[in-house]
Amino acid sequence: MKEDHELRVGALAHFEDPAYYAQTYARRVEDVAYYTDLARRVRGPILEYGIGAGRVAIPMARAGRAVVGIDHARPMLRDLARRLKGEPAEVRARVTARFGDMRTKKLGRRFPLVIAPFNVLLHLYVRQDVERFLARVREHLAPGGRFVMDLSMPMPEDLARDPMRPHHAPRFRHPSAGVVRYKEHFDYDRARQILFVTMEMTPTAFPRDSFAVPLAHRQFFPQEWEALLHYNGFAIEHFYGDFARGPFDTQSDVMVIHAKVRR
Repeated sequence: MKEDHELRVGALAHFEDPAYYAQTYARRVEDVAYYTDLARRVRGPILEYGIGAGRVAIPMARAGRAVVGIDHARPMLRDLARRLKGEPAEVRARVTARFGDMRTKKLGRRFPLVIAPFNVLLHLYVRQDVERFLARVREHLAPGGRFVMDLSMPMPEDLARDPMRPHHAPRFRHPSAGVVRYKEHFDYDRARQILFVTMEMTPTAFPRDSFAVPLAHRQFFPQEWEALLHYNGFAIEHFYGDFARGPFDTQSDVMVIHAKVRR
């Protein structure tokens, strides 16, 4: 189906260029510190959904924690392997990556901490996806274990943008394309609650070589996740509005949720 193809591409394209991804999010460090602190507080290995190139996993491993990661983006996993080669042997030994779908991958073991950082869950596009994923989380959580995730809040100004009008951003140096002109198109599907973002880049030296990267993010509202967790057997312990454990309120642009399996 065309619709399924649109979502598959939107779930993977952003992760096909690890160098660009790493450059784009190099300054995103608050969540890394947050999850590393959580890892230090548990005994035993951590399961990370969306391990990617190890942006979160490698710092946790440097802190002395074993990390098992699941990801369905092969380019990111290859980059993780490359990055690990530059780490000390003891750090390399602590990181294990598995290719797979977070909705279906079963590892046959349990963890005291399961995490899903930085919008991983925005690639669960329908309720059935969420239910299958949360079933895997329950299977992988050790008794008394904690599931922690963070998701961006839907931004009304982005959802209301005219899809025909581009949003321009400053030029920047792309790691492989050189200096590029950059613009984004936002197209919100209100029926499916999916925001389609098209990132267009035009190399200033070779304008004919312009290219676009699509991204599809399911827009989850706070009460929606509260209900999804509740009806899938979880109890929320904490619901923060930032990575400083601040309260969640109308000014928050991120949801940081701690949950446990309900008795």
